[in-house]
Amino acid sequence: MSSSLFRASALVALLAVAGCNASLEEIAPKSERALSSKMTELVVAKGMQKTSPIMLRVFKEENVLEVWKQKSNGRYDLVTSYSICKWSGKLGPKFTEGDRQAPEGFYAVGPAQMNPNSNYYLAFNTGYPNAYDRAQGRTGSHLMVHGACSSSGCYSLTDAQIQEVYAFARDAFAGGQQAFQFQAFPFRMTAANMARYKDDPNFAFWKMLKEGYDHFEITKVPPKVDVCEKRYVFNRFPEGEASFDATAACPPATMPDTLASAYQSHQSKETEAFSAALSKASPPPKASILGIKEASLVADWSKKRSRGERVPLEPPSMLKDGRVVATATMGRVDSPLGRKMAALEAAEAAKKRAAEEKKLAAERAKAEAEAKRLALEEAKKAPRPEEKAEAKVEQAAAEPAITVTAVRKRIRNLFGG
Repeated sequence: MSSSLFRASALVALLAVAGCNASLEEIAPKSERALSSKMTELVVAKGMQKTSPIMLRVFKEENVLEVWKQKSNGRYDLVTSYSICKWSGKLGPKFTEGDRQAPEGFYAVGPAQMNPNSNYYLAFNTGYPNAYDRAQGRTGSHLMVHGACSSSGCYSLTDAQIQEVYAFARDAFAGGQQAFQFQAFPFRMTAANMARYKDDPNFAFWKMLKEGYDHFEITKVPPKVDVCEKRYVFNRFPEGEASFDATAACPPATMPDTLASAYQSHQSKETEAFSAALSKASPPPKASILGIKEASLVADWSKKRSRGERVPLEPPSMLKDGRVVATATMGRVDSPLGRKMAALEAAEAAKKRAAEEKKLAAERAKAEAEAKRLALEEAKKAPRPEEKAEAKVEQAAAEPAITVTAVRKRIRNLFGG
């Protein structure tokens, strides 16, 4: 019996056990459940095939993950969007392992990056670090989009949402898509938002991402992404047999004339809009990571936390003037390692207390011994009881003599003697 036939037979058997109210879809493995009939109808209504390619976009500031899908004309259209349950860190890229930053940039996700056995319901690896990240010396691993609404460097959805995203990806892979593009942005890269963040230390990086963002806005087709001179380049085609190397000089390359013209026109409009936005009131910018220094601070906090040490409950943050801010409340992760560290610290504290008590006891004993010694010396200096008695007798005997002598002297004085 083939594996697919066996699986189908097993599902039928499970359905029989589950009863009349269950369905094959409800008892299918979570990673294989189909799109809802409502979502399938929406896909068809938008002129898309079930197995046509997809693209995902994330916007941190708006807490949104978008699913785009290719239409019959080759252009992509927005199918649906989800509110991100939680993402980690601040606006800005990921710099180093442990900085708890959710990545920003352009990534490719293939079937091998899908994890149906995730501890967070379902997950897929974003592909961080990509060629750009590695060229910049950035580190990190296992940066995911997953369920369970929990994040320490990832983008997290609810279980129902990630299950639907999984269905979109599975169908696209079944249709022949080798990898879908995952674009992660700090915010919608409009001229107004760029003006809001013009003074941010990440502005140059975001301006580079905006070029790829604008290419998609113009064409509604995921841009061709390459890296050279440690920067992203979009929709460039190297001349002859040249190729792109992430850390080498960019080779001579061209862009299709129609796209180049459209992009130039778009840029002119964006420049005008940017200038106009500078003079208008706008919402204040959100907090962003202030480069590798802040990332390293958070990474050090993460290492201590992972070792079970007591650390501030929230990771430290750096202000623009260089000051570091951390919460006063301390704690540790409730884990086997954390409990082991707590036990070790408790034992060390008990040992320290015992040593202090022993020291105090020794000091008390020394003080008591010194007091006794001084008392003995004082006792030796004081006269004995019999000596005191003899002195009193002598004094008493001497007192009458002194008195008689005084009387005689007075009498002689009276009679001129």
